[in-house]
Amino acid sequence: MFDTETPFDLLQSDHVRPVPVTDDLISDLDWLPPGVMLSSALASVDRSRISGHDLVSVLKARARQIAHDQAELLADIESVSEAIGELINDPDPDDRTVYDATSSEISAALTLTRRSAQVHVDLAYLLCQRLPSVWKALSDGLIDLARARILADQTSHLPQDLARQVCDQALEKAPIQTTGQLRARMQRLIITVDPAAAQDRYEEKLTERKIVCEPTDAGTADIHGLDLPAARANQAICRINRIAKKAKRKGDRRPIDQIRADIFLDLLCGIHPEPETDDGTGGIVDIRAPLTTLLGLTEDPGEIPGWGPVIADITRQIVANSEKAEWRIGISHHNQLLDVITTRRRPTKSQQRLVETLDPECVFPTCRIDSADCDIDHTLPWTQTHHTTVSELEPLCRYHHQQKHDNWKLKQIRPGSHQWTSPLGHTYTTGPDPP
Repeated sequence: MFDTETPFDLLQSDHVRPVPVTDDLISDLDWLPPGVMLSSALASVDRSRISGHDLVSVLKARARQIAHDQAELLADIESVSEAIGELINDPDPDDRTVYDATSSEISAALTLTRRSAQVHVDLAYLLCQRLPSVWKALSDGLIDLARARILADQTSHLPQDLARQVCDQALEKAPIQTTGQLRARMQRLIITVDPAAAQDRYEEKLTERKIVCEPTDAGTADIHGLDLPAARANQAICRINRIAKKAKRKGDRRPIDQIRADIFLDLLCGIHPEPETDDGTGGIVDIRAPLTTLLGLTEDPGEIPGWGPVIADITRQIVANSEKAEWRIGISHHNQLLDVITTRRRPTKSQQRLVETLDPECVFPTCRIDSADCDIDHTLPWTQTHHTTVSELEPLCRYHHQQKHDNWKLKQIRPGSHQWTSPLGHTYTTGPDPP
């Protein structure tokens, strides 16, 4: 039989034809591991015959299968590298020779540029040899290729044992984090495990700071400030935001991004916008850090909401430059927030402060907008409850606030923990990291 049938004939034969997917099998897609069975099930899905809810299950299952196949592709590339190493007539072949030969082989086989082939070879080595737990998570469909790249890239400068330690910790939450959330968590973990090395890397990158101006295809221009001091960059963007928000309050009808861009250029060109009024508060300090870091007792990182972790030294610099600012102090015990106090008395804002401290960012599962830039929303409309308590408030960015009113359902399980239900009936639970 195998002598007369072509590979195409075999694929169409009863021996390998997928069994049609039943309703029961659709319900099992959420737990079916990636591999031959899942691939066969997905190959026989008829999208026109299943519900919207089940289509999301198919979507998630296919993403797991794709991640599995990408892991296998990387393993194939690493095997090609090993095979080339064995072919070279040298008991101890030069690593560069093997690398170049492998890259050329992959480039020709997959029709890739030399640089693209090298990127594939590099990632195959990092995941298959240096970070096997990350490769397994990819193969099991727990993470996708983009998250695997972040885990590999963020730890590339660390010794192997330390890189594996950081990745093992990051993988605990990686399956439910976006790439932005994962990158921020990785930065925090790396700073925590070796704060001295993080400080050295920061100071080294500062020596490479520069400004780049590039034309765009539309005839406009982009200005980039690269490797700037984090404290001063944060101070600069906060000033631009304050001026822009003041202009918006005074009736400027332009989109806020246009206002910010024009203020940015005005300041650089020496055109000073209307002076900011000084109410003695100096604004709100957008930095979150444990007291032990501020006192210099530990080197645990701080965090700028919507930005990400910063090393302890930068945290202390931002605080030192914000003596007049309003402070919110969270008191916690066993990772549970007990209360929030402030250095200024604004009783009408106390609930907002508590909500923003409980939830530093928009509570939609994949959003990282700073809660200070969000709407403080009632989980249930005030017209239904006629009262306002912290247990019924949460920060929502304007986009996800509208989504909630349009077609998503939101329930606050407890302060700081929220359950979203999508229009197609899938649920997602979110909650902030411990304070």
